Amino acid sequence: MSPSTPPPDPSSAMLQLDNQLCFALYSTSLAMTRLYKPLLDELGVTYPQYLVLLVLWEQDGMSVSALGERLLLDSGTLTPLLKRLEASGLVLRQRAVQDERRVHITLTDAGRQLKARANAIPGCILSAAQCPLPELLALTRQLQALRQRLTEPSTASGD
Repeated sequence: MSPSTPPPDPSSAMLQLDNQLCFALYSTSLAMTRLYKPLLDELGVTYPQYLVLLVLWEQDGMSVSALGERLLLDSGTLTPLLKRLEASGLVLRQRAVQDERRVHITLTDAGRQLKARANAIPGCILSAAQCPLPELLALTRQLQALRQRLTEPSTASGD
């Protein structure tokens, strides 16, 4: 190092793109979405629609608010998505008799039958990831734990 060159700033490494967790998550999400696209095109659904279907295949007949909580989506994002799924004949939106403000989402026969065609998708993703299932499951749990820590109220404020 020459006398005129300042010493390297150790904090500058923290500002390098490849050291950013946010970029690793973002770019991985983009890659994952690109991987899913042709698989979901065969089913005639988008990635957000697929996520809705995954939840409904687990528990049919959910309210829009419960579905939004499960998917971490607000109703302004979810409602148009559900309208498109209804227009394609995969779900029905029905107002609750007791409280017309509540809307329940149920799968149609076509929506339930689509699950059989979607069964191959996880295997395709596992194959493309080229890592063992236990490793992917552990990574999924780590990301879920990180999401939980990032979204729960901070206890560091001294309350």
